[in-house]
Amino acid sequence: MTEASTATDAVDRAATRLIDAAATATPCAPVRDLIGDTDVDAAYAVQQQVVADRLASGANVVGRKIGLTSPAVQAQLGVDQPDFGVLLNDMDVSADAGAVPTGRLLQPKVEAEVAFVLARDLVDGDLGPEQVRAAVDYAVPALEIVDSRVAGWDITFGDTVADNASGGLYVLGTERRTLDDFAPVEVQMEMTVNDQNVSSGNGAACLGDPLNALAWLAATARDHGQPLLAGQVVLSGALGPMAPVVAGDTVTATITGLGTVSATFATTDDTTGAHT
Repeated sequence: MTEASTATDAVDRAATRLIDAAATATPCAPVRDLIGDTDVDAAYAVQQQVVADRLASGANVVGRKIGLTSPAVQAQLGVDQPDFGVLLNDMDVSADAGAVPTGRLLQPKVEAEVAFVLARDLVDGDLGPEQVRAAVDYAVPALEIVDSRVAGWDITFGDTVADNASGGLYVLGTERRTLDDFAPVEVQMEMTVNDQNVSSGNGAACLGDPLNALAWLAATARDHGQPLLAGQVVLSGALGPMAPVVAGDTVTATITGLGTVSATFATTDDTTGAHT
């Protein structure tokens, strides 16, 4: 077996492990034993297979999510860059914010973010700050419900990228603001679980400015042959630490300049759609 075929086999096996974990709702072992801790190309190759499996089941791509925007988290995982995952239409549970389907999740945690909705494609040009800013239609407060198919969140950079950047579900707030209305870098965030403060932060915690995160993603997504397009949603990265949640919890995040977004996790088991 050649080196190339060995690498391909490892990617295939890693993807199968993660896909089976999602399908059976049973967390699996990390995939770094197959693809390594920091092999970016291998990790995204696995992610592409994981997403392709979802698309084959009828899901559609609606945007991207950015992870590892915090320097502290990057240091923890031994990397010097963010990562990204794909948002699919069945991950948007905004309409179910009063009863988020907890049964679709394995090990959920929640973080508060600025979500951007694009008015223009980010395909051509230098993708500089002015172009990226002009591409934003509006922003909303968002809760990203991250999840891991890897048991115990025992992840490295390679594990989380392969696992679609530990993507789970997300909830978008209803209050829309243009970039003329607020400055993402200046926002302050407070997040509570059952009225107890569990996380706080600000726009500068997200790569120095959530718009910096969007610019990074625009260039990186184009480099991967999947540029950002008009109408897509971008979850720009956590403004503060994530917090674990369980069935029955209510999470509320307030982001200055944007407003408030809340979600309650259903106490009844809803396993509709085993994928998360």
